[in-house]
Amino acid sequence: MRLGLTGIRKMAVRPQARRHAGPAGIGAMLTLALAAMTMTLAACDAGSSAAGSTAQAGGKADASGHAQVNARADMSASGNAGVESQANASSASGSMATSTVGVSARETGQTRAQVYESVRQMTALGKQLFFDASLSGSGKLACASCHSPDHGFSPANSLSVQLGGNDMHRTGMRAAPTLKYLQSVPAFAEHYHESDDEGDESVDAGPTGGLTWDGRVDRGSDQARIPLLSSFEMGSTPAKVTTAVKAAPYADAFRVAFGEHIFDSDDATFKAVLQALETFEQTPELFYPYTSKYDAYLAGKAHLTQAELRGLQVFNDEKKGNCASCHISQRTMDGAPPQFSDFGLIAIGVPRNRALAVNRDPHFYDLGACGPERTDLKGRAEFCGIFRTPTLRNVALKKSFFHNGIYHSLDQAVRFYAQRDTNPEKFYPVSKGKVQKFDDLPQRYWANLNTEPPFDRKPGDEPALDEAEIKDVVAFLNTLTDGYKAGDKAGKSTAAN
Repeated sequence: MRLGLTGIRKMAVRPQARRHAGPAGIGAMLTLALAAMTMTLAACDAGSSAAGSTAQAGGKADASGHAQVNARADMSASGNAGVESQANASSASGSMATSTVGVSARETGQTRAQVYESVRQMTALGKQLFFDASLSGSGKLACASCHSPDHGFSPANSLSVQLGGNDMHRTGMRAAPTLKYLQSVPAFAEHYHESDDEGDESVDAGPTGGLTWDGRVDRGSDQARIPLLSSFEMGSTPAKVTTAVKAAPYADAFRVAFGEHIFDSDDATFKAVLQALETFEQTPELFYPYTSKYDAYLAGKAHLTQAELRGLQVFNDEKKGNCASCHISQRTMDGAPPQFSDFGLIAIGVPRNRALAVNRDPHFYDLGACGPERTDLKGRAEFCGIFRTPTLRNVALKKSFFHNGIYHSLDQAVRFYAQRDTNPEKFYPVSKGKVQKFDDLPQRYWANLNTEPPFDRKPGDEPALDEAEIKDVVAFLNTLTDGYKAGDKAGKSTAAN
């Protein structure tokens, strides 16, 4: 939880629509049609890349059966059957999208059917691009390589950071994040205020929003550009991407969607690729289906076990886990499902991951919002060490945790929260009998560290959570995995694809 937000963070953040124009010359009509949809992440976070089985990723491109594009076009909630609250929220979104499509059709001289067809075409292309490793410099790395649909669009392996680059041996500094449940992330703001119907606009929530760990871009298409061009991720160029798309089986479909002369300019082709990826990643039934056991529980369609209920109580308790202060677990005031993130940027002092090549330099620090990947806030001390709070939905499918991938199990992650200050020797190096606490953040930035529960204790105090409570919280977190069906165990995903 961020300082000063005890009252306001009891309410959920309202999804914020983006206010950015689409790329000039392409997708203008589509951008208008999708204005009601918020933007999602387009590929690996900068500072992270992914190595996966290219053959597996490519094989899924046509066989996975992800997209029901007509449902995507009208923001249908077909994937949320049985979850009443989400059905209501999706119905509202569908009405907004339909209205926006009508505006788009009028302003572009196109019929509603033509607009829907454009959305369908771009979504289908985005799906193919997402699984196409030929876009990368190595020819071996696709978006799906580090964002596996079977693992909540997170990496399938347990590497702290993924392998990439032209030789597939380079690494960055950050773990690849999930691509799910990013449709509600607001644009980055240094001073964020709740909307008038969801919170108190007089309260400054501090730095909030933006995509990537440091929040430096707001649109999925802008974010997609980062890993595609990163030398330690996909390592490509607009020219290489254009060449790959020209040679792809979907080249003709690309011309149909973007115009016969789309390949005349590498820049235009590259922008079209980014737009198609962004559109695909707005697919509701894939990227924000709300089909977890907890969603069913909120809708009265499932019962939590005693361990899960105890875990939820500890999760919400402001004097215990206090997790819900940042990872909001309650429905919004208008009944929409919780996002399990307030989208804020916060410093919690995660230990330095000495397994990362970049950390071999003792003078190097990944300071999140103040650099090195983000440059517009460079030199702003108040932004150093803060990273955006990720959603906890599908967190049980992840195999690495926190921005540097330092831990590899939910138990380890929850234990860090519970014992960071009471038992720091468990997490930080010890030199000459003294714990080197917060070893990945220079001391001059320690004022930015969160000190609210459970981070309000000192060595010798009892941890905020005991062993049983840690296990209960982990049990609850397993209820946030999508694909739950009656009779399933919590955390078992039967509808990852």
